[in-house]
Amino acid sequence: MLVLAISSVGLIFVAVALMVILALTLGIAIATVSDKFKVQEDPRAGEVVKMMPGANCGGCGYPGCAGLVDAFVNGKVTKVKTCKVINQENAQKVVDYLNSTKGPDGKTLKVTL
Repeated sequence: MLVLAISSVGLIFVAVALMVILALTLGIAIATVSDKFKVQEDPRAGEVVKMMPGANCGGCGYPGCAGLVDAFVNGKVTKVKTCKVINQENAQKVVDYLNSTKGPDGKTLKVTL
């Protein structure tokens, strides 16, 4: 009876050890893959989103303010007044910021009101 109890405890330790090894292996694999396939985001997008009205109305034809900002940063849209609810002051801030701030590629964007 004592032999059966010791082997059961031993099996539990083996199972726990295998789970720890598996968890470490998968953790390392996930870290490696996430580093290799990470998406580089243009840092200008975050700053411009802060300047937008935040209404997320979709009146511009894009899914919210972040969608329109991505279109600005990717060069698909060049007119800030595509946003129907942005005020003149913030629109001018967006134009000034994008026309003067270089992106990861070292280039500025040419946008207008």
